[in-house]
Amino acid sequence: MPDPASLVVDLTSHDELRAEAAVAALSDQGERALEATLPLLESPSSESRWWALRVVAAIRTPRAAAALTAALDDLDPLVRHAAAIGLRMQPSAEAASSLVSRLGDRDRLMARLASDALAALGAPALPDLHRALHSSDAGTRIYAARALASMHDPAAIPDLFTALDDTSPIVEHWAQRGLEGLGVGMVFFAP
Repeated sequence: MPDPASLVVDLTSHDELRAEAAVAALSDQGERALEATLPLLESPSSESRWWALRVVAAIRTPRAAAALTAALDDLDPLVRHAAAIGLRMQPSAEAASSLVSRLGDRDRLMARLASDALAALGAPALPDLHRALHSSDAGTRIYAARALASMHDPAAIPDLFTALDDTSPIVEHWAQRGLEGLGVGMVFFAP
């Protein structure tokens, strides 16, 4: 098994092929790899922080999820995007409120990625998404409705019905789409 310290050198080499190989090798080492990569999240190099998050996202532990959640506040938008993608890959209930706070982000890609991570989280995100549906910010409501529609969880039905009355036609669209995806409103009859 390669030494994590040497793999971190490859990870930060500015050579994409070496870095990708290092991500794969580090991902297999679990906690050992976390010890080597978590310090990179404090690096002044946003590229190093981004590559570190690639590794952290592949290691499914509470410690990794906490690091991904903290990275949602990184100064670099690409690092924040990587953190949200990581939280979609390993949903964390502890990240729900941080993700919901990103639904109204001016960076619409960030809002969409946060919505995807909340949808992947499922039922534990429902209380935070319920509150987000009552936000004064239309973008927050839109991406909250999108997350509810995308999670395909029957527990989201009450909030999706509420969203049908929203002033935004886009929120209404996502509510309808979510309800249709759950089969609500469909009538079945015997031929």
